[in-house]
Amino acid sequence: MMKDPVTIPTGITYDRESIEKWLFTNKNKNCPVTKQVLSNPDLTPNHTLRRVIQSWCTLNASNGIERVPTPKPAVNKSQITKLLSSAKSPQMQMKCLKRLRSIASTSETNKRCIESSGGVDFLASLVKNNTTSTTSLEACDHDGFEFTKPSDEALSILFSLQLSESALKSLAVKNGEFIESLLNVLRVGCDESRAYAVLLLNSILEVEEPTQLVALKLEFFVELVQILHDQISPKASKAALQLLINVGPWGRNRVKAVEAGAVKVLVDLLLDSSEKRACEMILTVLDQLCQCADGRAELLKHGAGLAVVSKKILRVSKVGSERAVRILLSITKYSASPTVVQEMLQLGVVSKLCLVLQVDSGSKAKEKAREILKLHARAWNNCSCIPMSLLSSYPS
Repeated sequence: MMKDPVTIPTGITYDRESIEKWLFTNKNKNCPVTKQVLSNPDLTPNHTLRRVIQSWCTLNASNGIERVPTPKPAVNKSQITKLLSSAKSPQMQMKCLKRLRSIASTSETNKRCIESSGGVDFLASLVKNNTTSTTSLEACDHDGFEFTKPSDEALSILFSLQLSESALKSLAVKNGEFIESLLNVLRVGCDESRAYAVLLLNSILEVEEPTQLVALKLEFFVELVQILHDQISPKASKAALQLLINVGPWGRNRVKAVEAGAVKVLVDLLLDSSEKRACEMILTVLDQLCQCADGRAELLKHGAGLAVVSKKILRVSKVGSERAVRILLSITKYSASPTVVQEMLQLGVVSKLCLVLQVDSGSKAKEKAREILKLHARAWNNCSCIPMSLLSSYPS
């Protein structure tokens, strides 16, 4: 039953919560019924239908039906503008921020109103202006997630707004220093703020132009690796991994990530991780990093590097197995010294790869496994490790 019916420009009425989730949370741009593209997704309250629903509830109260309450009206731009203009002092800024948080929590429509009324620039300016000094861990109330610095509060609200693509691009372009501010939060902020910063960075860089991704500094990767090392929250860790995946293919980013110590941290995480998605993401990043010589060298330098990668084959998912086999293929093709070949034999890599060829591990994993076995068939066959019939039974 609808609690707050609203009508969109196509003339169709939906419950506000459902259509807001469709349009704003799930980022759909069309009417669910007519499929018509909505260039301006205004939601107009359907007061007539709401009154009919409330009347029906009243008539059926004896059957245990509770009356649908009248929803609070959405805020307008003038209200938001007036609120923002009142934030002159730090004390007034905190009052303004608490009010913005309350408004944003009411509905997606209010979030979009804050975004279109200058709220994003206001919040971004607070983050930039208040991250020049070190934020201590005591600046956060870890039980209630209440912040005492305007920058911390502003950052959490910015993330909660679930900004549109245009707003995210604006943060990256109009506020050129904003990304630098987020890196500063990653470096000196409290854990909650660091988590919000990496999540917001992930959203911004997902819509950033490739030319900007090429220009990322080493500091960017150092802070991401530190987030992974500190494991402040599963969401923050996955956001950091996703960032590494997204920026890895551009420029010298793989080398920068390796220089920042990513390989060691990722291998350590893989040793302790059993969650499917986390393992898949870690293996994906390692696969990217092993496509450069420095990355392969770091993996081989780690005492558990080859062991944990081979161990994850057939233990995570088809995607995880494929990524792990790809890592081993990179090592085999470009870094297979006699010592490395011997280590792979001792770790049982040959048996694992032969098993990949026999079970339902995915065509890509099979192809890469067969290629590894063929590359080292002579060395391994001397040890009678590879049933050559397995290789000949799969087409080249």
